Amino acid sequence: MSKQIWKPGTILYPVPVVMVSCGTMEKSNIITIAWTGTINTDPAMTYISVRPERHSYNIIKETGEFVINVTTESLAYATDWCGVKSGKDFDKFKEMGLTKEKAPHLNCPIISESPISIECKVKEILELGTHHMFLAEIAGALADEKYMDEKGKFDFENSKPICYSHGEYFGLGNKLGKFGYSVQKKGKK
Repeated sequence: MSKQIWKPGTILYPVPVVMVSCGTMEKSNIITIAWTGTINTDPAMTYISVRPERHSYNIIKETGEFVINVTTESLAYATDWCGVKSGKDFDKFKEMGLTKEKAPHLNCPIISESPISIECKVKEILELGTHHMFLAEIAGALADEKYMDEKGKFDFENSKPICYSHGEYFGLGNKLGKFGYSVQKKGKK
């Protein structure tokens, strides 16, 4: 066998890296999360996994809501900074020069500079060990119009999203295909 045998661990990478805003417009916080994803289509559901000792954990647990803000290459520095500094000690919006905007369906803010903001209402908290998973229903989503193409489709490649892998941030590179391209008839686009 040419593969090394490793102990069980968190080895599914790369993963999305997002800035999660929480709290209220007056008293808000941002936590960087790399453990998030899609759970269900109908109802639209997502999750974030957070260590209980993190400052944002109790904020989200008490308010029952948060916003997942997609990160980009231009937000990479703020993404990292918000992940290593505590909201107990800093106003992360102020320190990183990020703009708070009220989420239409929640009491907490979105990050205006993010190309996509996903409003989430906590439905259940699963205490799994080192992290607790906040299962959430998506109450709404906001997409920055500057990334919409002429057909009204969001242009992810143009927004330059980033991902996380083993302590490092990466851009996503070029599009390689689209769903179904392997079986698409030649000449169709």
